This record gives sequence, structure tokens and C-alpha cells, in this order.
Amino acid sequence: MDCFNTSRKEDSILIELLSKAEYEKYIDSSLELKASWLLSSNRSVKEGSHHLIPNAEGKLEQVLVITGSEHSVWSIASLPWVLPPGDYHLSDSIAADVRQRLSIGWGLGAYRFNQYQKKDDKCARLFCANDIDIEKLNAIVESTALVRDLVNTPANDMMPIHLAAAAQSLATKFQADFTEVTGEDLIKQNYPLIHAVGRASNFEPRLIKFSWGEEKHPLLCIVGKGVCFDSGGLNIKPANGMRWMKKDMGGAAHILGLANYIMQTKLPVRLQVFIPAVENAISGDAYRPGDVITSRLGKTVEIDNTDAEGRLVLADALAEVGEMKPDLVIDFATLTGAARVAVGTEIGAFFSKQDKTAHGLYAAAKAVEDDIWRLPLHRAYKHQLKSTVADMVNCASSGFGGAITAALFLDSFVPKDCDWVHFDIMAYNNRGRPGRPKGGEAMGLRSVCHYLEQRYLK
Repeated sequence: MDCFNTSRKEDSILIELLSKAEYEKYIDSSLELKASWLLSSNRSVKEGSHHLIPNAEGKLEQVLVITGSEHSVWSIASLPWVLPPGDYHLSDSIAADVRQRLSIGWGLGAYRFNQYQKKDDKCARLFCANDIDIEKLNAIVESTALVRDLVNTPANDMMPIHLAAAAQSLATKFQADFTEVTGEDLIKQNYPLIHAVGRASNFEPRLIKFSWGEEKHPLLCIVGKGVCFDSGGLNIKPANGMRWMKKDMGGAAHILGLANYIMQTKLPVRLQVFIPAVENAISGDAYRPGDVITSRLGKTVEIDNTDAEGRLVLADALAEVGEMKPDLVIDFATLTGAARVAVGTEIGAFFSKQDKTAHGLYAAAKAVEDDIWRLPLHRAYKHQLKSTVADMVNCASSGFGGAITAALFLDSFVPKDCDWVHFDIMAYNNRGRPGRPKGGEAMGLRSVCHYLEQRYLK
């Protein structure tokens, strides 16, 4: 990554982290010139603030960052584009594991999406010593950047064919076996729900798949919702609801980011990736409210609302996953507004059928400072999915518990004994924060990466 320097520490500028109490002691113990500068600069000493300290010649000599009592992954995440371009290093007095964490925040903060802008700006670079695991550091930073790039790309350059190309490029990079089923072949190979949702678009719907790893390893299946643009279909969205629907393939973006991390770090799993990729468009061939469609699993689904399309395309993919008897299934989807009502836009909601798996994810999330929250798979709400003419409807008539009823719909296509985790995420930052710029975002990705390492690197 351009934001890291692994070759030389010489001439780099020290970044020192201090708590508020330590800052006061630092001034008292500093040389007169430095103390005078800090006192006269009248800079804030609130947590997250930073101070640039020059030497006697006026050149930048040191950066002071005010932090809490413990150093967060976000402590220096705002600095890459705030500091003058150049090389910096963290104090050797900071433990290696803490510097590893801080370096991750630095890398996440160095991200910018400027593919459609002419910018030659250069961010500051952080020196990484030999005791930093640079491969793992790059893996998480690059995987997060991949998610953000895919989500931020406008729909005119991120239709199903483009998403397939991104997946194939990733598969080729790691010598994974790539396949896809497109257009009318979806009907022939029994993916009727994917076909129904995507058939109205000029861009053929498809199921993107690739596999990687050795047969002897546990089978991990990951599934991502790839609705590249969601008009809502015939139940068309209002303008404000449709504006950011380029991000409705955020689940697929997360799966590609997760796959990148797994393959780059050579996690001992047999990985199978599934991405149903469609555009939910409107034409004379669009599927309609009231239609009844037979799914891959054989269950018939009555369409109550064509804007509840993500669960339909996931259902066919999850049905195939269930046929494979995996050790673990994880899906990511920008599935419901109800999940955002429940936990807000900055927390990744998830569901899990196994308490042990959920607790493991919580522990991982805490360790890497990644905000996720478990919602209940409350089966008593399943009555809301009953249909009078089919086995089930695709969404409940009431919006209450909408994230739960959506998860219950998906659960109907997952084997009862399957260890399955479903993420319902925003995939987007509505505001910028240190290390988390406004725009596409990987939510829950670092939690899952850490959890999988804990699970499979025994």
C-alpha cells in the first residue's frame, strides 16, 4: 500500500500518542522551545486532536496525538491526509500488537475513492517495522478498500457483468476456479428466483461462483447479495429511496473483500463463493406483485412486493449452498431498512442460528473494534410470511420486525442443522469519521476475518 513504508525509518517523523494527563506532564518536562510552542499554539487537547511540533529551524519534528487511556484502532486514522506528505513512524515504546492495530487504522484512513476525479494528492506514509505483520496488515486494508471501491462505483460501471468481471479478476489472482450461470441458463439450471428478479434488465442476471482451497479443509460458503441497482421494480422506490441504490450490491462487495482476505492470508478452508448478481429494473418483462414463483428448493413464493428482491436472489443461492453440507455459511446483504431502524446506520446487524458462533463473532468484533449487533431470529414472527396461494410470501405486510422476517425468509432455504450467519448491513457511511470516510464501507468484515482465524487457525 502507498500509505506504508517498510524500507527505511531514517528521516521519518515521530508520532507520539499521549493521554490528556500525559500531555500536561509532557509540557512540564519538555525543553523550553517545545513547551512554549505547545502552550502558545492554543490547540485543543480533546481526544483525537493532534499537534505539529517544529524544530528550531521550523521544520516538522514531531506529531503529538491525544488519545484515550487505551490506544484505539482509530487513534491515528485521521492523520494520513491531514499531515504533510512524507514519512512518519510510531514510537518504539508502543507494543508491537498496538502498533499493528494503529497501523490498520492508518491504512483504513488513507483510503480515497477518486477514480472519477483528477487528484494527484499524496497521503503521508507510516513506517512499519519488522515486528509488524505487514502481510496481514495489507490484507485487511486492501480487502476493506476493495469493498469500498465496489460500493462507491456508480451503477453504470457496476452492473452484473462488471461485478462478474471483478469476481473473475479476484479468482484469477488467486488461481480459484471461476464459473457463472447467466440469462436463460438460470432457468435451465434451476435458479428461477434469480432469473425472475433480474430478467427485466438489459444486463443479464447471473449467478457468480468461484471456489478455492484444498478438499481436506472445512467447507466455508459465503454468499453476497449483488443487486447492482434497485429501482424497486414495479413497486418502484421514491426518489430519495432510489438515490443510493448503487450500493445495493454491498453484500456482494463484502463477500469479495472477505474472499480476498481469506485467500491472501491462506486461511485453511475450502472456500466457495456465491454472488447472485442482478439489476432490479422495470420493463415489460418485470416480475409483478402477485406472481408465484417456484424456487430452487421447490418452495413456491408469492411476490407481495417487488422491492423485497434481495432475499429472493439469496434464496436460490442459499438453497444450493445447503446441498453442499458446509461447515459454515455466511451471507452479507444490504437487505432491509428495518435493520437500520433497529441499530442505526453505523452498526452491522447479524443473525446466527448458533449461540457459540454468535459469541465468537462478538468476541472478534470487540477485539478489532468493529461494531456489530445480533438480532433475534424470532421464529414466532414466521406467521407473517404465510400465503393463501403459495408456500410463503416474499415479505410481511407489516414493517414491524422487518429485518427479522427477512432473515426468517432466508432461514427457510437453509438446512436446520446448518451453522449459518446472516449480516444485514448498510455498507455505507453517511458521515465521515477517522478511518471511515463518507461512502461505501465494509461493515462487519474485520469481525468476520478475525473470527474465521480464531475458528480455523487452531
